[in-house]
Formats: sequence, C-alpha cells, structure tokens
Amino acid sequence: MNIHEYQAKNILKGYGVAIQNGVVIDDASKAAEAAAQLKADTGTDWVVVKAQIHAGGRGKGGGVKLAKNDAEVQERVNDILGMQLVTPQTGPEGKKVNKVLLAEDVYYPGENEPKEYYMSVLLDRQLGKNVIIYTTEGGMDIEEVAESNPEKIHKEWVDPATGLLPFQARKISFNLGLSGKAFKEMVRFVNALYRAYDETDSSMFEINPVLKTSDDKIIAVDSKVNLDENALYRHKDFGDLRDLSEEDPMEVEAKEFNLNYINLDGNVGCMVNGAGLAMATMDIIKLSGGEPANFLDVGGTANAETVEAGFRIILKDPKVEAILINIFGGIVRCDRVAQGVVDAYKNIGEIPVPIIVRLQGTNAEEAKKIIDESGLEVHSAILLQEAADLVSKVLK
Repeated sequence: MNIHEYQAKNILKGYGVAIQNGVVIDDASKAAEAAAQLKADTGTDWVVVKAQIHAGGRGKGGGVKLAKNDAEVQERVNDILGMQLVTPQTGPEGKKVNKVLLAEDVYYPGENEPKEYYMSVLLDRQLGKNVIIYTTEGGMDIEEVAESNPEKIHKEWVDPATGLLPFQARKISFNLGLSGKAFKEMVRFVNALYRAYDETDSSMFEINPVLKTSDDKIIAVDSKVNLDENALYRHKDFGDLRDLSEEDPMEVEAKEFNLNYINLDGNVGCMVNGAGLAMATMDIIKLSGGEPANFLDVGGTANAETVEAGFRIILKDPKVEAILINIFGGIVRCDRVAQGVVDAYKNIGEIPVPIIVRLQGTNAEEAKKIIDESGLEVHSAILLQEAADLVSKVLK
C-alpha cells in the first residue's frame, strides 16, 4: 500500500529519523495560516510547496516549487493544488493534486555545501535478506544512476535474524565519504531508517534525497514508502493512511469483493482462480493474438456474487473486446461456477462482448452442459487450447 510523502515522514519521525518538517493542507485558503505556523515552528524563511500524489518525479512536472515570501506561497499553492500533475511515473493522464505539503527550506547557506544522497531499504527476495541500497548520486532517478554510473551504487545486505549490525551503519557512512559530525549523523540516520522499515513491516522505504545540510545534519527531504498490505492486521492505524483517490477505481471496487485485480492495457478481460493459472491464461491470450486487459483472480471460493462482480469490473474497461473465464475446479466445483456465470449474465443484462468459458476439474462436464444449455451468448471450452482458439476467433 503506497502512502503520501507527509504520511511517510510522520512514520519516520516516530522512529527518530530526522525529516524536513512541513504542514499539509487541502484548501488553498489555509495556505497563509499553514505557512505562518511552519515558519514559527521551524524558523524557516522560505517555504517549499510540494504536491502530494503517489508518484515520483513531481519536481519535473512542476509539482515542487520554492516560495520566498507569503505572496509566493499563496501563488504556488494556487498553482499546484488541484492541478493534473504529469510526471514520468503517472503516465500521460497524470494525477490530480488534492493535497500539498508546505515544507521548510533545508538548503540554507552555511559553512559547507549541501549534498544529496540516495538511500532505500527493501527485501532481496533471491537472498532472503533485506538490503540497503545507497549512493552519493542523490536527487536523481536511481535507474539513471544504475545505467550511467553503476559503480556508484552500493548495497548492504542485512540478515533479518540479526538485524542491522553497528559496523554496517558505519560502513555505509564511510562509503558515502562522510566524516566528523556528518558521519555520526548518518550512522544514526541509517539505524533509525532500518528500524522504521523493519518494525512497520514495509515493502520499501526510499529516501531521495537524503540531505547533508550546510551544517552537517542528515535529514530525509523526501520519502516514498510502500506498506505490506499482508501485515496491516498488525498495524491497524496504517489502514487510515490509504488514499483511495490515488488508486485505480476498479482495483478499489475489486478489493471490496476480495478479488485480486490489476488493470492492464490489453483487449481481452481475464477472470481466473489462482495466480499461477492467471499468468498461464495471460500467456495463452497473447499467443492467440490478443493482449490481456487485466489480471483478475477470483480465488478458490468463487460463487455467483464474485463472478458477477468480476464481470461488472471487467466491463467498465472500454478496451475490452472479449472475456475469457478460466476456472480450475479444485476447491470450488465447476458446475457452481458455471451457474454463477449464467446467473451473472442474466443479472447484468446484455453483455456487449463475447465470453469464452473454460472450466476444468470437479464436475467440468456438468458445468459445460449448464453453459451450453443456457441459451446465452457464451462459448464453452474444456481444453486450454480450445479456449485460445476461441479467443483468436472472436477477435477477428
């Protein structure tokens, strides 16, 4: 589950990570009051107005702007709040900005030049260990650094059984070329960051940039966090951080019916039970000349209600030209799914695209009979190749 920058920073602050402080607003009329509060709390002279959306590259799209006085604060907030922000990660449609963060300016002049670093913590699934990825090339997309200067990217693997060891945090600070106060600050930063990642059961913490200020403080200027939804039962308060306006409406609706749905760009809708079978179904669609429009796993207990919900969600995608239902009857009986398909078809009314149903497993023959005798515009198949041939046929 993705969360906003300001929410991620609040979590980090709770674990002792130094952050760029700020005040979030969703109404432009509150800009002056929020800026005054921020200046009083932090002593900052300038304010950075930052769009809050679930995407990176906000600055490149005009979603991060510096304001040097009160008039500019109001102007920047008016410009950014409510805009359709397009970044390299949003796609051409962009995302509407419903909130902005008024943050303190941390690039103030001082004895030393500010310096930006990159740091993230995530799971290395191949090794079964957490890994801290870091580089001196902060402020840039990590993909660009990996392509142009791969030797500048460092990795420190952490065994979950032992946790982050003291020498590892020191090693990271050393590899970043730090010394003195900045070295000690970075050691504290790394320890606090790893603890935040570990104890929140997160999938990823990404800080870009991590800033060494002109007076050698180490702070998180930005923060991208992905919380593991499978662990939310251990963090009840994290559920309140979900911003449904940032998520695909069809994926949100699917979750209400306990369906696993991911929207894709193709023309053939898929309804399958089981992730492995879903991947195989997507492959067979491509081999038959189509492109999968979605990943939809109805789970092992599919019934008329879930099948109908799946139909309705798939049909909301205007790109869908056909629907392939591929169910293996193991836990669930095929005849029950077939009856669910028929009932859903009747409840929804006229369905404007061809439907191919392939049911295999327990009571598959009875299921095919139910489909064939329903009188509905539904094509039935037993073998996967039959289903593929039917997809190819209806798309012509």
